[in-house]
Amino acid sequence: MSSSPSTSVRDAQRPATVTVESLQHRLDTRTKPQGSLGSLEPLAIQIGLALDTETPVFHAPHAFVFAGDHGIAVDGVSAFPQAVTAQMLLNYLNGGAAINVLARQYGLALVVTDAGIAADPIDHPALSRFGIARGTRNYRLEPAMTQEQCERAIDAARTLASNALSQGSNALLLGEMGIGNTASAALLLHSRTGWALEECVGRGTGLDDTGLLRKRALLRESAQRRSRPETALEALSEFGGFEIAALVGALLATVDHRCIAVIDGFTVSVAAMLAIEMDPRVRSHCIFSHCSAETAHRKLLQRLNARPILDLEMRLGEGSGAALAWPVIDATARLMTNMASFESAGVSDRS
Repeated sequence: MSSSPSTSVRDAQRPATVTVESLQHRLDTRTKPQGSLGSLEPLAIQIGLALDTETPVFHAPHAFVFAGDHGIAVDGVSAFPQAVTAQMLLNYLNGGAAINVLARQYGLALVVTDAGIAADPIDHPALSRFGIARGTRNYRLEPAMTQEQCERAIDAARTLASNALSQGSNALLLGEMGIGNTASAALLLHSRTGWALEECVGRGTGLDDTGLLRKRALLRESAQRRSRPETALEALSEFGGFEIAALVGALLATVDHRCIAVIDGFTVSVAAMLAIEMDPRVRSHCIFSHCSAETAHRKLLQRLNARPILDLEMRLGEGSGAALAWPVIDATARLMTNMASFESAGVSDRS
């Protein structure tokens, strides 16, 4: 199934044909006690609203992994060296990472993107590349990127995601890779919410207590470098990464399409927060896959009024939590679409 870009956008802009009430009625008339599917029922309603149908079916789900490097990494905000970003990018391309295993298992088209890694460009036919810069600058000393660079990354990812959606996909699973990106995400969260920095900063890839204290000190110095940014775009330019900007762009693409976006862990949730600030319509497309082990993730999910599907204390990133939640999301749509009604099955409803 596919559609042209113009058709897809036109369909997204037409008035919705389903409502919460009509979707709830469909759920209530399936051959089950009312409410017996628990938290799958509000999930089914969200899927139906996002796809604007009482009988949702997913087509060509795409998993995106955006990779980028952060200038702050050289100061030691991560337990791993910056070279790991490029090494993992090759691992994705060679099919050896967790997201590759899960994508194969669940039939997800995997799109790997160099949004801005610091290493020499990788020549691989399966790799998309923005070519804006080789990593961000060190935001402890200066803005991570110019606003023009930030907007280019957003636009490039928005186009990439829009192409997949226009060619027939109606589900995006979003992940990231970048040494130092939980530090960037924590600083972005602090700058947009005003929460204490200590509440926002976690152990990332597994920092020990000494490393965590160093990470907090470096981010405190970075936050003090300038006054609090006034907009999400300004914050992203000051403290973000190219992969986080790319996630924002992919999320902004959803507002022009009947689709869902499955949000992975902490960093992608922060990107979702920024995208929702830029365009509140993004929120209705977001399904939050899991609550990670990062310190502030649970509080952020509560702020976004999001109930994660899984809670497995994961902190891998790369879209792994989104992929693990995919079978539940797909099954929810299938239940909504394929279960018989009491009337069609000849089963007595409650009196």
